[in-house]
Amino acid sequence: MRLFSFLGLFLGSAAFVQNAVASPVEGETGEPVVLAVAAFPEDNAFGHVVNGERNKIFLSIENKSARNVTLKNIAGSFHIPESNRLVKNTSALSYGIPLLEGASMQLPYTFHSEFKPGDYRLNIWLEHVVDGETYRVTAYDSIVAVVEPAGSWIDLKLWTTYLIVTGLLGALSFYVYTTLFPQQKKRKTSAVSAPVGTVTATGAGGYQEEWIPEHHLKKATKKSKASGVATSGDETSGVESGTEGRRRKGKK
Repeated sequence: MRLFSFLGLFLGSAAFVQNAVASPVEGETGEPVVLAVAAFPEDNAFGHVVNGERNKIFLSIENKSARNVTLKNIAGSFHIPESNRLVKNTSALSYGIPLLEGASMQLPYTFHSEFKPGDYRLNIWLEHVVDGETYRVTAYDSIVAVVEPAGSWIDLKLWTTYLIVTGLLGALSFYVYTTLFPQQKKRKTSAVSAPVGTVTATGAGGYQEEWIPEHHLKKATKKSKASGVATSGDETSGVESGTEGRRRKGKK
């Protein structure tokens, strides 16, 4: 009996092996076996997703099937970890690259994030096409932390924004000040032009007659005549009369 038991076990094992060899490899007749694994670069070991920046992740892809496939696109989505509720889909990046049988490659995928800082479930997948059929393979499904960008004193973009805003506020303040508090205009005094021509000086003070109005000159002449002021002609006649008197005394 033991011989028959041993013989039956041997025959059963042989039949199992024969069926396993005869049956096709899983996925050869249906969905081809394509492996995809995504990982963040070495400078982002903790897998932080920074708001407002281009976040990059790399996908290692390998075609394990005996058929050639075409990589269609890579896309992803953010979900609430507790409820798995969809927050937002990331933009799909099209490739259209053929992946031959047994070939492997690494492709980058970049996406943006504008979410409230916190923990989210990030799902990234790869779509490929075989014989007109599209299949999806999950490459990454894990919890990530969405954080704000770290501030820096040498951030040129931040300083440029501050300068532009400061300039606009300064221009607006100056406009409001000049509108509400207008400045009084200063009166301009016209410069006195010097007289043109030859300047003559008369009298003991050496004043310039060109600066004296004509009617004042006429009044001054009349007053001098009325007071009996001797003119240059009278002074000359007096000198001559004095000389004649001296001559007469000499003759005597």
